[in-house]
Amino acid sequence: MVNTHWGGVVEDNSFGTHEFLDLCEQIGAEPYICGNLGSGSVEEMSKWVEYITFDGESPMANLRRQNGRERPWQLKYWGVGNENWGCGGNMTAEFYVDQYKRYATYCRDYGSNRLYKIGGGSSAVPTDYHWVEEMMKGVPSWLMNGISLHYYTVPKNWSDKGSATEFDEAEYFSTMEKCGLMEELVSQYCKRMDQYDPQKKIGLIVDEWGNWYNVEPKTNPGFLFQQNTMRDALTAATNLNIFNNHADRVKMANIAQIVNVLQAIIFTDGPKMIVTPTYHVYDLFKVHQNAKLLPSTMGTDNYEREGKRIPAVNCSASIDDAGKVHLSLVNIHFNAAQAVACSFAGFTPRKATGQILFSEEVYAHNTFENPNAVGPRPFSDVTVRQDGLHCVLPARSVVVLEVEGAKGD
Repeated sequence: MVNTHWGGVVEDNSFGTHEFLDLCEQIGAEPYICGNLGSGSVEEMSKWVEYITFDGESPMANLRRQNGRERPWQLKYWGVGNENWGCGGNMTAEFYVDQYKRYATYCRDYGSNRLYKIGGGSSAVPTDYHWVEEMMKGVPSWLMNGISLHYYTVPKNWSDKGSATEFDEAEYFSTMEKCGLMEELVSQYCKRMDQYDPQKKIGLIVDEWGNWYNVEPKTNPGFLFQQNTMRDALTAATNLNIFNNHADRVKMANIAQIVNVLQAIIFTDGPKMIVTPTYHVYDLFKVHQNAKLLPSTMGTDNYEREGKRIPAVNCSASIDDAGKVHLSLVNIHFNAAQAVACSFAGFTPRKATGQILFSEEVYAHNTFENPNAVGPRPFSDVTVRQDGLHCVLPARSVVVLEVEGAKGD
């Protein structure tokens, strides 16, 4: 077929269901598949679920076996449609609710496999909260486990998004300001979801986000390849802090395009592979995974420019099973270091170590010729005092601290 959405090139679908699920098994990832509600049929989606997860005798299960996979896969996350407000069908919220219920009904649980069914969310530009309200009102919780949210940070505008590597402070500030809109979007989604689901049975699935710039020169515009700098690391860390702080509702948060597309974490060139500054943020933040959120409040200076102001520092905190506290701190200020004083309730810090992601140049990025231009290093500018922790965050830096201590009353 011709891929009319992305690049206009011939797509032979040689990387299909088997290859994708095999890759997920190899790297230990939980697969997430999105079914085609826009132009596909209920039967097509139903048979795909059966093909992947059914262990009995059926035409789909037998076809899977003929194609080389005897046992079914365990598949949890299943999207019922994608961006159906736009490229997925240009539907109204009311129409999509009816279609969602119809399609989701036939996405069945086979054997021990239990699907976590995710409904498509609304357009974030402009924001349409009516859509999520209709979803929460119209779809019962037993038929929908999550609602997705997509939001991309575009520094300039959709016709000229700006360069990934050539930008001034004004464009940098615009990027950080628009990145901060994610807090408003998540909060407004949570507010409406709480109204219809106070027990928080339905998760908020932020399954597409990141920075979106103009493609790199001399590349196919449809492939959406862009470089990845310290600016991207700062927005990635800011977004992850937002998601952490809403962990009671946000159950998944993916950068969807992970290799060579948009704010990717990996670049490849034939057999060669490098990681990006965004990858290093993910690596630093993994200490929060499977930990318990520690609610935090922060007073911070503002980063001001041309009459606008945004908080200079953002953070999130968690405690792991070993009793270690982790703090992820981001200073987005373009020019000024920020002093941070941190006190704890019910915890006495004894020792603190850390890692920092920082570069003198905000445009710094990794290339195949220089793959380690941006990477983490030990952070030592932190001290433990009687009143808590004190540290100084350089301008445009990401710091993750590990704090050992003792729980109090």
